[in-house]
Amino acid sequence: MRSCLIDKLSYLYELSQPAYLFAPEPPRRRCQDSLLIDRLDELRPLEARAHQRADDLRTLALWLERDVLSLAGPDLPTRQELFDFIVEQLRQREPEDPSRIGTMRVALQNQRNDLLAFAGVLDQKLDAIASDTAVAGHLVRATCLLHRKPTSVAFWQAWNRLHAAIDRRFHEVWTAVSQALHDTPRSSSLVENLNSRLRNCLTLRHHLDGGRAWLELLKFFVNHRRFTRSRCSGRVGKSPREAMTGEAHSHSLTLLGLGPLQPRQI
Repeated sequence: MRSCLIDKLSYLYELSQPAYLFAPEPPRRRCQDSLLIDRLDELRPLEARAHQRADDLRTLALWLERDVLSLAGPDLPTRQELFDFIVEQLRQREPEDPSRIGTMRVALQNQRNDLLAFAGVLDQKLDAIASDTAVAGHLVRATCLLHRKPTSVAFWQAWNRLHAAIDRRFHEVWTAVSQALHDTPRSSSLVENLNSRLRNCLTLRHHLDGGRAWLELLKFFVNHRRFTRSRCSGRVGKSPREAMTGEAHSHSLTLLGLGPLQPRQI
């Protein structure tokens, strides 16, 4: 039994090994070796350039992620300057791979303002915090940048320096900046969520005339339809209008002039 298992293992081992370990090597001519060496010498520079290009693109991607598109980052003009630098670096490397690098460069260049729109909103919030707390703007910005890595040793060193600079208002500024970062969305997910809710209503009504009137009716319906469920328990049974204004209103059909809602008869 043991010899049988050993034979099977040996067979599996032979199958797992490259064929050239067991097959006799065919004789090669010296001219073939020289051709392979010449071909290898031609490919090595290409390999080196490919590795260098991959390293450059990886570095640019990290800059874009951590220094430009990161929520806790510099002000909008600095982000725009860094963004333009990254796009220019991609443009210089575009001839090496136009189908991929060129496509990415064009996409970034065309969406520059949309991708960085959140930074302008965040700058306004940080300026408001600096004005409300009477703290210098660069210290508020430093508090924002401190949110990048809240677990490293450098974080606690910067925390102590910033705490000493702001003094007794440090925790107030930190809380306000944290809330500002939390309330500033970087993506278009909110718009996409609304579009997903409206898409079915819009695509199924192409045959209706008076598109503007239909949009007004749709807006009225969305604003006055009461929530049947929600993550926030205070919104259940309320319409967006009631949730925003805090004032109750009649049923949407009644508001349209169709009379009071009649009770259901059983």
